[in-house]
Parts: sequence; structure tokens; C-alpha cells
Amino acid sequence: MSSTAVPALDKTFQILDLITDSSQPLTAAHIAKELGLPRSSTHNILQSLLSKHVIYKDPESRFYLGSYLMYWAGKYEQQQGVVQLFKDLIVQYPVLLQHTVTLSKLDLGEVVFLACHESPAPLGFTFRAGVRVPAVFSATGKAMLSTLSMDSIKSLYKDAFPTPMTQHGVNNFTDLATELAAIQDSRVSLDDGQLRDGMYCLGT
Repeated sequence: MSSTAVPALDKTFQILDLITDSSQPLTAAHIAKELGLPRSSTHNILQSLLSKHVIYKDPESRFYLGSYLMYWAGKYEQQQGVVQLFKDLIVQYPVLLQHTVTLSKLDLGEVVFLACHESPAPLGFTFRAGVRVPAVFSATGKAMLSTLSMDSIKSLYKDAFPTPMTQHGVNNFTDLATELAAIQDSRVSLDDGQLRDGMYCLGT
């Protein structure tokens, strides 16, 4: 039974929730089957969401959340302050205060740091807000890349792999794919000295 007076709206939110909860992008057929919805109405809803950029379709006809959500997120942040929420959460977990903890986002193949809690011991690497690094070498970047197809990742870099920042940095798409497959299984990513020699970071 519909939870609102607008069944199409219920279906829309079911679709968005499914895409959000999935660790991998989904095809229209998978969405319809998973939710038990008619393919025709699923297709119509997906097309409407696409036209508003609420979702994005990759070259393999698989669906991701789209850029328009950032508009809503921006309004929410004005009310709640995502960066402030990050800072408030950190102080609730004393064990985290001994480490450097960052909040970041993926932007055109790079990780952009939005906020950082610095550890008492200096790392010799700057994580201040606004700093950008290639996502393929960052723990949080790898975590975010692991949700994309390899074709989508290659398109971010125009098929030219970024130059490693240290001797430990992954240096080709084949090895990166191996790393990302492990991340998909464990839900945890690792930067083992790829941003800076001797610095190890976990991402999720």
C-alpha cells in the first residue's frame, strides 16, 4: 500500500533509496526487479529524474545519484553545517582525537578536503580545506572511486593515469582496478604511503 496519496512519489523515493544504498550503479532492469515495479513506470521515473539531473546515467546505462542533489545538500548544509557536524562528531570519539581525520569529496578525479582534525603528532602533509590531490592515491579517494565503473574512472582522467606522488603510488588502471576490487569487498580503503612516504591512511 502506498504511504502517501501520490504513489508515483513513493516509487520515486524507493528508486532513489535503492540507488543510494547500492554499492554499485544499477540498471533500470535491476531497479524494476529489485523493487517489484513495472518496467514502464520505472523507465518513466528514471527519465524524469535524469532530465532534472537528480540521477546520472553512465555509458553502460547504469544509474548513479546526480549533481542536482548538491543543490539540496547545499541548502541543508546552510541549515545544519556539514563541516560543523563533522567537527562535533570527532570530539565525541576520544580515540579519533589522536589521529588526523578528514572530510572530503570527489571532484573531477581529485579529492578535495573539506575539513580536517589534525593529530597531535604532525604528519608532514597538509590536509587543510581546499587542498586537492589525485583520488587514485588517497584513501578516501579510492573509497569513492570504488563506487564507479572503470570506464567512468578512465574518463575522469581522459585515459591518462596521474603521475604517482611517491614510489609506492599505483601507476596504472589495471593495478588500480585490483585495489578497488578489494575495497568493494572490505568497504575499507588504504593509502599505504601513496600520498607521502611513511604516512598510512584508511578511508571509507
